Amino acid sequence: MPSARETELLEAAYRYVLTHGLADVSLRPLAAAIGSSTRVLLYLFGSKEGLVKALLARARADELALLADIGAGPGVVRRLWEWLAAPAHRPLLTLWLEAYARSLVEPDGPWAGFARATVEDWLEVLKTSQPEDVRDTADGLALRTRELALLRGALLDLLATGDGERVTAALATSLMP
Repeated sequence: MPSARETELLEAAYRYVLTHGLADVSLRPLAAAIGSSTRVLLYLFGSKEGLVKALLARARADELALLADIGAGPGVVRRLWEWLAAPAHRPLLTLWLEAYARSLVEPDGPWAGFARATVEDWLEVLKTSQPEDVRDTADGLALRTRELALLRGALLDLLATGDGERVTAALATSLMP
């Protein structure tokens, strides 16, 4: 169980990486920005890698909370996209994208398994939107995979361009009747 100070510093570091990203995070500037020291961060998290793992777990907690709030049944894809497209969520989604990509490039680093776990989480949510007779079939999995691929591609496009209207219109033609 983390101490109150560890939780406080993790939350402050999380806010920091939402703004600055994780790729080039350095302990000294991070510690200064959150009112701590590198020595305290290393004591609490064991290493920079330990801190990165804790930050990724914190980001995943936000992701899982989102997925729980989306609910099940019809309209899941629309609700997911509305959440993804909301400008307030851009920092979290940019961090998610960074962690996802790093997980692919550095599969043994602190990012290990992040991309796979994300895919599995989202496929499970999309599964709940399918009729029961389709959920556990190969066709059901293929449809969920297509939905996830389109949502992920649309998110990448949205993050790159900021053109929510165009991307939403594109998704509406195939995913959100």
